Amino acid sequence: MNSRLLNRLVSTDSRFAPLVVRVPLGIIFLAHGAQKLFGWFGGYGLEGTGQWMDSIGLHPGTVLALLAGGAEFFGGLALLLGLLVRPASVALAFTMLVAIFSVHISKGFFLSNGGFEYGLALLAATVALLISGAGRFSLDVVLARNGATARS
Repeated sequence: MNSRLLNRLVSTDSRFAPLVVRVPLGIIFLAHGAQKLFGWFGGYGLEGTGQWMDSIGLHPGTVLALLAGGAEFFGGLALLLGLLVRPASVALAFTMLVAIFSVHISKGFFLSNGGFEYGLALLAATVALLISGAGRFSLDVVLARNGATARS
């Protein structure tokens, strides 16, 4: 990969705010992805999630369940580690946009009615990380430092 592109993807500073956002957000996405992919934490697994997606008109359900679950599980893991946080945030933001517009928007705003408020909060947090980068205690900081050293 082009070192200049990699540096742009992993550039961040050492502020704590992104860390405070990305760790709980990573846990949330990792758990939701594990529900979709593996049936952990009371989820339906890939087959069950795929059937549900087919039932609401998202076809092919199993493929889309794999994509959504993969984005959530591996994106959440990336956020936890602070590794390639910007690309992970793009994938997660896109996943939340699909969820909001295909499932939740017709149910109104409030989560208690199945609305989009939770998805909107997750979308906002992923966009914040896309803008800020990973912050303190991240592998992106290590990659950025090594990339800068490699060019010297």
